[in-house]
Amino acid sequence: MILPITLTIAGAAALVNIWLMIRVGQVRTSEKVSVGDGGNEKVIRRMRAHANFGESLPIILILIAVIELATGSSTWLWIVGGLYMLGRVAHGIGMDGGKLGKGRMIGTVLTMLITLGLGAYAIAIPYLISVDMGTQPASIQAG
Repeated sequence: MILPITLTIAGAAALVNIWLMIRVGQVRTSEKVSVGDGGNEKVIRRMRAHANFGESLPIILILIAVIELATGSSTWLWIVGGLYMLGRVAHGIGMDGGKLGKGRMIGTVLTMLITLGLGAYAIAIPYLISVDMGTQPASIQAG
C-alpha cells in the first residue's frame, strides 16, 4: 500500500533537514567553529533547531503513517502534515532570535498541538472504527 501523505511529508522533512544542516554549516563557517558548539550562542541555536527537528520528526511520521494506514488519505491529515512542516521551518528561523524569534514559539506550539492531536486520534481510532462497525475491539471482546 502506498501512503501518499506519509511519503510526501517524509520527503519534505528530508528537504527541511538538509536546509537546517546547511544553516548549521553556514554559522559554523562564519563563527569559525569546526567541532561542537565552541560555546558560541549562534552555533548552539542553529544546532538546537536542527536537533529539535530530529527529535520531533520520528513520532510525527509514525503517527501520520499509522493513521493513514488505518483510515486512508484525508484532507485533514494533509493539512496537519503541512502545518507541521511549516511550524518546523518557523521554529528553525525563530531560533536565530531577534525580530523573527516568534517563529520559535509558533513552531513549538504547532508541534506540541499536532503531536497531541495525532496521538489522541491514533489512540481513538480502534474504538471509533469498532463503533462504526458495531463491534468491540478484540481486547474488549476477549475480556
